[in-house]
Amino acid sequence: MAYRSGDRYQIGLLPQSIEEYVADNDPVRAYDAFVEALDFHEPGIEIDRNKVGNAEYDPRSMVKLLIYGYSYGVKSSRKLERECYHNIAFIWLMGGLKPDHKTIAEFRRRNKKSLKKILRHCAQICIKLDLIAGNVLFVDGTKIRANAARHRTYSRNHYEKLLVDIDRRIEQLFADCEVIDRREQGAGSYVAMNKKLAKVQNLRCRVREALDAFAAGGRKLVNQTDPDCAIMRSVQGSHASYNVQSVVDDKHGLIVHTDAVSDTSDVNQFALQVEQANEIFEKSCDVACADAGYADTNELEKIDELGIKVIVPSQRQALHKEESPFSKSHFVYDKEQDSYVCPEGCLGFIIKAQIREMASGII
Repeated sequence: MAYRSGDRYQIGLLPQSIEEYVADNDPVRAYDAFVEALDFHEPGIEIDRNKVGNAEYDPRSMVKLLIYGYSYGVKSSRKLERECYHNIAFIWLMGGLKPDHKTIAEFRRRNKKSLKKILRHCAQICIKLDLIAGNVLFVDGTKIRANAARHRTYSRNHYEKLLVDIDRRIEQLFADCEVIDRREQGAGSYVAMNKKLAKVQNLRCRVREALDAFAAGGRKLVNQTDPDCAIMRSVQGSHASYNVQSVVDDKHGLIVHTDAVSDTSDVNQFALQVEQANEIFEKSCDVACADAGYADTNELEKIDELGIKVIVPSQRQALHKEESPFSKSHFVYDKEQDSYVCPEGCLGFIIKAQIREMASGII
């Protein structure tokens, strides 16, 4: 029997153009058309083809890369860079452009608010096309490394000491400038000193931003390069990262809402993410689901009070631990007596406040 074998060295008479890489009905074409139809002034991304200076990547191409990647679960900047080299759909979408991971991360960081608006608009279009139902939502988070070194994350005390030192250096620079100006009257400006002063003043501005981040969020550590990121653990280790939250609709598995937060844990994110997704639908979903990382009673209660069915396993359920005979789930609530009944029946009726205090300490 004959076999079909490929030949990567075969030279074609008319080589394929990038346009021929994907079929006419490939979903990537829908993402391309969506971004091309966007008015970029509305979300706040500047497009100025007359801008002077070094050429940068077209914002339209960068938005296409991020939206298409996020829709298919490719969230890491390094993985998006890799896709531009190896994935035919990404190569077609980018027209052969290959931005590095630092460029991708920086574009996302500078346009976070604008990208959020675009993703929301994308979800609304999918709703109109009946690709998203908005009835059952799944929430999950993933850690994405920030474009910042881990060792540049410091405490508030460090920044306060650094600010004092910077102020001292600025005062010294001004004093030096005065001395030099008197010494070199008529010799023109002292450019080297001006550049040095600008550098120190820029550092002072970044330190002040870091201190403002402490005041705004009550955080213990803030990164000097990127104050919005935080030290997080993931399968790649401990890095300066963002916790990217994704809300997915169950109809076709499409992402309807994303948010990059600096909280290292998912535990306080469930209610916020579901509510923001519901704002897009302009209605409440029927069911909201998440993994055990979101199992916090107060958070789940916020959504339950909206009449939404919540499906989130407890940590014990996720770890398949057996419950003790006197675990909270074995106490039966008596609505008329506003009390709980002991599973053994030997404790009689216990008022709600007492059983809550007791159950909180039972493993």
